[in-house]
Amino acid sequence: MRVGFDNDQYIKMQAERIRRRIHQFGGKLYLEFGGKLFDDYHASRVLPGFAPDSKARMLSALADDAEVLVAINAQDIEKNKRRSDIGIGYDEDVLRLMDMFRAMGLLANKVVITRFTGQPHAEAYQRRLESMGVECFRHYPIDGYPSNTKFIVSEEGFGKNDFAQTTRPLVVVTAPGPGSGKLATCLSQLYFEHKHGVDAGYAKFETFPVWNLPLEHPVNVAYEAATADLDDRNIIDPFHLEAYGEVTVNYNRDVETFPVVRALLQTIQGESPYQSPTDMGVNMVGKCISNDHICQEAAKNEIVRRYFWTAVQLKRTGIGEDALAKIELLMRKANVSQDYSPARGAALAKEETTGAPAAAMVLPDGSVVTGKTSELLGAASSLLLNALKRVAGVPKEHYVISDAAIEPICKLKTEHLHSNNQRLHSDETLIALSISSATNPEAAQAIEAASELRGCDAYFSVIVSPTDEKLYRSLGINVCCEPKYELHTYYHR
Repeated sequence: MRVGFDNDQYIKMQAERIRRRIHQFGGKLYLEFGGKLFDDYHASRVLPGFAPDSKARMLSALADDAEVLVAINAQDIEKNKRRSDIGIGYDEDVLRLMDMFRAMGLLANKVVITRFTGQPHAEAYQRRLESMGVECFRHYPIDGYPSNTKFIVSEEGFGKNDFAQTTRPLVVVTAPGPGSGKLATCLSQLYFEHKHGVDAGYAKFETFPVWNLPLEHPVNVAYEAATADLDDRNIIDPFHLEAYGEVTVNYNRDVETFPVVRALLQTIQGESPYQSPTDMGVNMVGKCISNDHICQEAAKNEIVRRYFWTAVQLKRTGIGEDALAKIELLMRKANVSQDYSPARGAALAKEETTGAPAAAMVLPDGSVVTGKTSELLGAASSLLLNALKRVAGVPKEHYVISDAAIEPICKLKTEHLHSNNQRLHSDETLIALSISSATNPEAAQAIEAASELRGCDAYFSVIVSPTDEKLYRSLGINVCCEPKYELHTYYHR
């Protein structure tokens, strides 16, 4: 895929920016880390060239100077809140995050349980962590938070929390998801540090919105589309404009809470080092865009993807009508429509001519390949096979999967697993292709080309099965579906 972002430059510049901020505060910094740390696929889609683990790799460069505090809301533990993108609970994701940090060489053995009020599951979770050797600290709800700054910054406020003793110059405060209490954790730690006579500061690291891109730049609009269900929006930072006469972009929630954060910092430190929410940030993403046109195009595609993802969610659950309406407005702002990708029109045209579900994909060279439903292959399987053959240079008329590989799988599905549909899902198609590769060099050639499909866009004329969607995402292929089902039934598996 075409590259519009300099990932190596980003890692270098971002690490240096954080080092400078550490020195600004006399050698210790609490850095609130927002967004996805190890798997930021949104950033990699709107900034082609940005690696999903770029922020983690940047932290690796600071490993000797950094340690991690992971915050988790006790109420999220009690409700078994889950991450929708990877399908695990917040409690399990804390363990996953700490393992990944440790694999990078960072010190990660402390967890802060925020808003603790004696929840039974939170207590059990703490006992579980401590049995593993993880240090746990409890933070409690504070009456009047965040507006009653005098009470918050007192022994009855932050002073009632547990203090996590840290030893490194950089303390990364992260969490499995939003609402975990990262900011309050940072400020509580600052309260204790200054109480103990230690100079320390606070900064925030959020990738989006990109502060030095225009408000209506497609990359920033794409972020609004990604958070449409939260009813948040990007706005001009009025504090930065007043203090410096410079137009920058920030998140409405950060702008709304800044007066409180500034007041808390003034109470803790005597004065606030920041004049605006933009001042608090250390994000260097906007400085590393190497081709703005490519990033704008990628962001427009992301806005359209968000439309289809939200439309499908609405069809499946009945939830998301307001979010979908907001994304429709954002599409008009970005001057794009549902037909922005040529794959959608190709998929719908193929469905019309065949009378059955169909699919299409835009390949790295810009060409479009299609797939149709057949007796043995579903549209997702057909599309994947045709795309692999195209990028591998295998002639379209050549068969790369033998009947001897397909027939046993079909028989297993219908006769032994009691499936009503003998057609192969995309994961079963890859298995059949792998079996065929033992005797067919072109099948092996097609398998080797799978990595070339990463970042491609696939459109389906109906909602595909979770099995097919999961396989496509595993290959790094972006999936969009028309918000309709193949069958007119009440229950859809």
